[in-house]
Amino acid sequence: MRWVVWFIFAAMSLMNAQAAEWKATENFTYYNVSGTTGPELYRSIGAGGPIISGNRRTIAVTNWDLKWRRNYQPDGNACELVSALPFVTITYSLPKPSQKLPPAIAAKWKRFADSILAHEKVHGDFVKRLAQQIIDATVGLRVENDKACKKIRDEVLKRVAREFERYKADNRSFEQSEMRKGGNIEQRVLDLVN
Repeated sequence: MRWVVWFIFAAMSLMNAQAAEWKATENFTYYNVSGTTGPELYRSIGAGGPIISGNRRTIAVTNWDLKWRRNYQPDGNACELVSALPFVTITYSLPKPSQKLPPAIAAKWKRFADSILAHEKVHGDFVKRLAQQIIDATVGLRVENDKACKKIRDEVLKRVAREFERYKADNRSFEQSEMRKGGNIEQRVLDLVN
């Protein structure tokens, strides 16, 4: 009985270690905005901000890249995914004034920029959560009659697709809440330009 408890504890420790081994790489890029008043700065964002959805400009954007190292192990007639290590790179593109701002505008800009960064970091957190949820949904998966470890890959992809759909729904819901009339982003813009 003691051996069984030790084995379970060791297995749980290994799983926790695997979950904690990865860390996302976060990069910050900036595009210049010009002006010395709130309205001028916001107009410059509209003219030079990142392009999304075809040709629509936005204040900031979070892009990401997710790659994997997966360890599939044959076990008798079956195959098991024993570990999965994500390589997550998140890049935040944010506005930055190209010149020194008057003190009152600088204070407004700081509140605006801090709020925009906090918004984008939520998108980054969704990406990190996606990677962890994929690990949780796939590591330990075992497929019988798959000595060559081919069938298991299709099942892993199905589970990844399911988690990705959840990620998109969460991201969309957050964005709709933040961008709605009277929402956080509109309030930050109004604080900047008024």
